Amino acid sequence: MTIESQSSTHTLSMLEQQHIDIGLVAEPKLQKNLVFLSVMEIEDIFVATPSYLENLRLREGDQADLFQMGNLMLLDRNNVTRHYIDEYMAANHIVCNNLLEVTTLDLLIEFARIGLGIGCVIKEFVKDDLAAGNLTEISLAAPLGKRTIGFAYNPGQTSKALDMFIDFCKENTKAAQV
Repeated sequence: MTIESQSSTHTLSMLEQQHIDIGLVAEPKLQKNLVFLSVMEIEDIFVATPSYLENLRLREGDQADLFQMGNLMLLDRNNVTRHYIDEYMAANHIVCNNLLEVTTLDLLIEFARIGLGIGCVIKEFVKDDLAAGNLTEISLAAPLGKRTIGFAYNPGQTSKALDMFIDFCKENTKAAQV
């Protein structure tokens, strides 16, 4: 058995090519021939360290637009989350002047923790940092909204072990044909 960490886009492609049996992904749009088994909702948020925000305000003033003046850290353009964030930013007329693209969410979270800028992260992954005050959530005029993550698999290509795992998951979740 091998476990790999890849973007949802890459994982869905590998599922379609039948290179893997199952993948934990953000809920795909219009993914043919795959079954999506919802696991949980996630919420994307923007965070920064209190010291980063204070330094930005001292440098740029209290009325400075954080997204135009700060360093914004996002996942790379091939990521499903990035597409979602880009659509949100365009719809809400949010302009970024200083962008740092990161390939993994873990690295993006670490960069936010050490004060390199404003990171767009999954709230559930930084809840302890938020509770401890190590990271501060950036308030938005229009919230990003929640998304769903879950397991995707090709229903015609399952093994006995995978069927057992899927049955186990279905006891606690709902399956939806995508």
